[in-house]
Amino acid sequence: MGFNDRGNSFRGRDSNRGVFRGGNSGPREMTKVTCSDCGVEAEVPFKPTEGRPVYCRDCLPNHRKF
Repeated sequence: MGFNDRGNSFRGRDSNRGVFRGGNSGPREMTKVTCSDCGVEAEVPFKPTEGRPVYCRDCLPNHRKF
């Protein structure tokens, strides 16, 4: 008997859990920034928060925690 044969339908649970909900709303707005490590000018697809460092594509892997 397989999982789908048991009649489980996830009642009472969020059926969209774990599903990517992003749509294609067109091109993302890029923001020009200066890398906090090397000082090179880069573009990022988000508005940086004041007081937090922003890194270019080359420096970012050096700051990931996983």
